[in-house]
Amino acid sequence: MHLLSSSRPRLVIAAATGAVLALTLTACGSDGGGSDDKPLIGVILPDSASSDRWETADRKYLEAAFEAAGVDYDIQNAQGSREDFQTIADQMLTKGADVLVTVNLDSGTGKTVIEKAKSQGVATIDYDRLTEDGGADYYVSFDNEQVGVLQGEGLVNCLEGVEKPLVAELNGSPTDNNATLFKNGYDSVLQPLYDAGTFEKGPDESVPDWDNAQAGTLFEQMLTDTGTQVDGVLAANDGLAHAVITVLERNNLNGTVPVTGQDATIQGLQNILTGDQCMTVYKAVEQEANAAADLAVALANGEKPETEASVTDPVSGAEVPSVLLEPVAITIENIQDVVDDGYADPAELCAGEYAALCTEHGIG
Repeated sequence: MHLLSSSRPRLVIAAATGAVLALTLTACGSDGGGSDDKPLIGVILPDSASSDRWETADRKYLEAAFEAAGVDYDIQNAQGSREDFQTIADQMLTKGADVLVTVNLDSGTGKTVIEKAKSQGVATIDYDRLTEDGGADYYVSFDNEQVGVLQGEGLVNCLEGVEKPLVAELNGSPTDNNATLFKNGYDSVLQPLYDAGTFEKGPDESVPDWDNAQAGTLFEQMLTDTGTQVDGVLAANDGLAHAVITVLERNNLNGTVPVTGQDATIQGLQNILTGDQCMTVYKAVEQEANAAADLAVALANGEKPETEASVTDPVSGAEVPSVLLEPVAITIENIQDVVDDGYADPAELCAGEYAALCTEHGIG
């Protein structure tokens, strides 16, 4: 499998496994808010606790894209605080931001920020997470139901040969629309197996705010409630997966109970190397960041991009012009693809105790 490199023509974005967007630009006036008449683009990231991708990947790729475009930008992280999220947005609007790119902490807070931006004539982009009933001008993310499908299919593959396995589901935050989409995806794979009696449905819990500590507590209770008879765990991302694996280790069950993940974090990939995690899902964040940056720059320059895709807001019913990139399932067989794509640094991935495992599996 070949994943696309980061190179791309300006304002034409390709997905990891296929072209999804060609932006057609229509001029509609401009009034820059940055220094020296440069447009100013504000970006609010959600936290650094739920996933390290926001600081290790998204920030650097967005910075590089904005630098290449020659625009002014301000990227800040709300660190899980809804109050700080709104304060940062207010500061960016006061500074004269032309575009706000936000990853909401919940749709209520996100909607408040989007409405304030729109009232001041500032364009808005939902990045990675759709703000329900928010009214953002654009949405840039991955096909998140397909992410869930890959997780469900991955767990089924990892449980091959196990008779009527009991599956526990540890879902993402109930306030994150993406978590709903992931669950729709993996339940579309698992529910027919539950209905047929091929698989047994075990505990099914959502983790508030994607909090890994709470995930560990929830899974500990799941394990107790089932008499440690869990055969597989659908964990919605690599952080939740690691919390599960930590509990399994304490019960001498790690490596024997397949666990899914998502985000292809270094920790997640290392857990796959050790056999403690059966798969993750790679989302080419550089492509997502480039797509968002290209949209933001176009909007800041007074242009009106047209996208090939749209997503229906589940609350308002509005069609939101969208860029949806394609996720890729990652197992021990194709970790090298994440390295080749420049997302995972082999020096970090294969450090210390993981060096021999990388050598064994031809990763480097």
